[in-house]
Amino acid sequence: MERVLLIKYGELSTKKGNRNFFIKTLYDNLLDKLKDYNVRIKKDRAHMYIEFNDNELDDIKRVVDKTFGIHMYHIAYVLKNDVEELKKELLEVVKSKKFSTFKVVTKRSNKNFPIHSQDFNHVIGGLILKNIDNISVDVHNPELEIKIEIRENNTYLYLDSYQGSGGYPVGTQPRGMLMLSGGIDSPVAGYLAMKRGIVLDCVYFEAMPHTSIEARNKVISLARKLSSYCKVINLHIVNFTPIQEAIYKNCREDYCITIMRRMMYRIMDKLCNSHKAFAIVNGESIGQVASQTLTSMRVINSVTNMPVIRPCACLDKLEIMDIARKIDTYETSILPFEDCCTVFVPKHPVINPRLDTAIEEENKFDYEKMIEEVEINTIKVFEKEDSFSDLL
Repeated sequence: MERVLLIKYGELSTKKGNRNFFIKTLYDNLLDKLKDYNVRIKKDRAHMYIEFNDNELDDIKRVVDKTFGIHMYHIAYVLKNDVEELKKELLEVVKSKKFSTFKVVTKRSNKNFPIHSQDFNHVIGGLILKNIDNISVDVHNPELEIKIEIRENNTYLYLDSYQGSGGYPVGTQPRGMLMLSGGIDSPVAGYLAMKRGIVLDCVYFEAMPHTSIEARNKVISLARKLSSYCKVINLHIVNFTPIQEAIYKNCREDYCITIMRRMMYRIMDKLCNSHKAFAIVNGESIGQVASQTLTSMRVINSVTNMPVIRPCACLDKLEIMDIARKIDTYETSILPFEDCCTVFVPKHPVINPRLDTAIEEENKFDYEKMIEEVEINTIKVFEKEDSFSDLL
């Protein structure tokens, strides 16, 4: 019997006039991510169907699991809309399973099918009870739930359900620039931003020789893990050393983090404009560190008019860590290689900075010229291990 992956959209189905745009974006994303497999993808307004080779199923499922815009999917048998043939083939499938209790759920969108949904539940339930020993019906907590969807051209039978990643397909929103530090929070923020359909570039601020090549490789590994949700990520590596050294040479120690973040936001603003990005994304969580109090955020934010998306803002650290483990970034994030945000942390950073003081301190050096001349290199990071372009 033919099998397909039957994909259900979930949140996409709530769209009205632009539903086709969201469905087509999901379709295009799956085509691109599955181009190395022998698949055929069909779509309609309610579902998507992936025809596959059995020997590639596990790999295809891994791709589908990491594709945003999918609420649920099933491995479904494709049957003809003929009552007797349906009964025969369905019984063959069910007999291959081990179970003691079951339930039948039929949905009949094809109103020309001669038996109503509830009646067909009874027909199939009776057929199974008659042909399989030592089983019973349990409508509340069955071991096996037999789902039948009778459509216009075919009937789909499935016995399993797989949770998708949800959200919107990547590409239904414009590009955003993620400040990817190498810590636990920023990869989670990137994942959550992509889940809302944002095309993601990553920006890493490094300060060699104060930071190490291992710290850079750690960030590349995190970008690679994120790329599994979108195929490829542009990683922009900013040489922040001259600016950071100027800050710590010229500015008050307690204001160094505030001014450092203001410089980063100015560079992010520059990158957004040059790469046609519509937002800055970061992993800030309210109150977690000195630069993430609301007062600090206000002072730091004042250097840009670009929207700043903070997906982790209202999550506590344990919630963020749970998501990091789920998306397999946690173990990489905790590798002991410091980034430029942690290597020069003052003993007592200001918690409630004043904007006028921050401006006064940063005007002690020619930061505008340094930002204009800052060195930025870009690499393309792919999901495959050790697969990324040289510095462009």
